[in-house]
Amino acid sequence: MCGCCLLYKVGVTFPGCTCLKGLLLITMKSLLGTLVVLATFVTLCNSQCYLIPNQNLKPNECQDLKGVSHPLNSVWKTKDCEECTCGQDAISCCNTAAIPTGYDTNKCQKILNKKTCTYTVVEKKDPGKTCAVTGWVL
Repeated sequence: MCGCCLLYKVGVTFPGCTCLKGLLLITMKSLLGTLVVLATFVTLCNSQCYLIPNQNLKPNECQDLKGVSHPLNSVWKTKDCEECTCGQDAISCCNTAAIPTGYDTNKCQKILNKKTCTYTVVEKKDPGKTCAVTGWVL
């Protein structure tokens, strides 16, 4: 440990001390890493999901809202951009398309492309013009 770092412990600092700059850089990187992890959890928690209780009409199968049977523990995608899982007690379905938020809903409308599961936001009067979007929710 250099002399300026030892003096830092007793409240004396020096403008050119490289040890303190290194400590500050490590602290900032740790803080950034923590924020990235927290942002990931917030994103994961924002998913739009719903459950369909399993009526257990047949063992080891689930029946979706359209009457289609799916094997237990299977995963499939719907034409409405949802990913569903057949569980023992229920079918869990979650939206896979990021939904635009924070745009002028009076002037603009969102349009879902079901092939790519993406939204675009365009002007109602001129669908050839896109609108600014300030946020997306998954």
